[in-house]
Amino acid sequence: MLQLIERAEGYANRTAIVDAKGEYSYATLLRASKKIARQLLDGQTDLKEARIGFMVMPGFDYVKTQWGIWRAGGIAVPICVTYPTPSILYLIEDAQISALICAPEFAEILNPLAQAKGLTILSTDDEYAPSGYLPDIDPARRAMILYTSGTTGNPKGVVSKHQAIEAQIQMLVKAWQWQSEDHILNILPLHHVHGIINVLSCALWSGASNEFLPKFDAAGVFHKFLLGKINLFMAVPTIYYKLIAHYESMSEEEQQAVSARLRQFRLMVSGSAALPISTLERWRTISGQTLLERYGMTEMGMAISNPYDGERRPGHIGQALPGVEIRIADESDKVVNVGDSGEIQVKGPNVFDEYWNKPEATAGSFTEDGWFRTGDIALMNEGSYRILGRNSVDIIKSGGYKISALEIEEVLRRHPKIKDCGVIGIPDEEWGEVVAASLVLAGENIDFEALKNWLREQLPAYKTPRKFIVQDDLPRNAMGKVTKKALLSHFE
Repeated sequence: MLQLIERAEGYANRTAIVDAKGEYSYATLLRASKKIARQLLDGQTDLKEARIGFMVMPGFDYVKTQWGIWRAGGIAVPICVTYPTPSILYLIEDAQISALICAPEFAEILNPLAQAKGLTILSTDDEYAPSGYLPDIDPARRAMILYTSGTTGNPKGVVSKHQAIEAQIQMLVKAWQWQSEDHILNILPLHHVHGIINVLSCALWSGASNEFLPKFDAAGVFHKFLLGKINLFMAVPTIYYKLIAHYESMSEEEQQAVSARLRQFRLMVSGSAALPISTLERWRTISGQTLLERYGMTEMGMAISNPYDGERRPGHIGQALPGVEIRIADESDKVVNVGDSGEIQVKGPNVFDEYWNKPEATAGSFTEDGWFRTGDIALMNEGSYRILGRNSVDIIKSGGYKISALEIEEVLRRHPKIKDCGVIGIPDEEWGEVVAASLVLAGENIDFEALKNWLREQLPAYKTPRKFIVQDDLPRNAMGKVTKKALLSHFE
């Protein structure tokens, strides 16, 4: 039996999930996920790593579906609930999805795709419950595919085994001292490792309670905090920026109540993007909490973290988590001297297995001696790692997401009025970076509002450019390649 499921049996009467529909115990979660597993099996003995896509809002139904897929022997492939149809179709085809599960509100989106592809589709509200035994799942089997944008145009499916997921969870449970009495508010997307592993899975591994909001709302978050149950919070810098802005719009009496409550929290974490020091310091003034910064990726969960007990240094991501090996290497994969900059490379049981059906990309992501190349540049500074940037200008970090500029460029070039384009990230205090596009037009003009509406049908909202300029041509080097650093100066 998978450890996550086995541990849940020991917490049967504790509250596992709280969402808009109510509170659910671990026992209820175990029963509901078994029902999903049996529905998926439908007389089979084992799904044998079939890829099961699911589109479900964060909450109890999401968790019972994810666990049900795992318990039936399938590979869980979460689908972002805001994806437009082209993105969903790409994921279905690339992952070779064999069945879909959706909440009723997404049936109108998924039913036509399932019919076109000849896929079985189940609803989270289905009542039928076949009988039968569930397979015994070896932790060495593949468990999940999360899609992340790399330096190529299309997102890659990151495949993680159960044992890697368990390693990621155990590292954080130990490092951040998770307890069964903990109660965390989860406002993070559940197609992303931050929300799935750092929050949801760590809470459920520990017998803690995981509470969901239907969508982020600063006033709603503060309201939940003031109720007195929540003692942990994890978010991306953009969220803290928005919470600070709302706090500053409150009355003095309201601010005092919020600040007093925040000072009672056990831990607050920021990740998925660099945390501006100004945001850290303002939040510390408001809450009395020094945000714990950490470093991770879809491919490995977390690998580096500031300490739970001890100094948390602004602008630094801390030290290697227990069981993880870290080295800083040059372009030849040779370890650099302490204090010199280089690429963060990682080894450990937390590292992913492969990019789905992309053997060349998988091989290129590892050194000859088995270290994972993260692509992030850092140095060791007085015992703590400090991130300097990304070794590719084609990765934009916005609001906690890593976005492929090349993917957006390919979409833009499909527009009949766009001849060529270059996409970059522009530094932004709230978002970390915002997506910006320089356009070379095929005609004399373009309606930017119409273009934005067109893009929203092709791309998720967080990938849609927020700023545009028009140029006669893009800045290029002698080899004809667009120079992104020069392009940035045109926006400035």
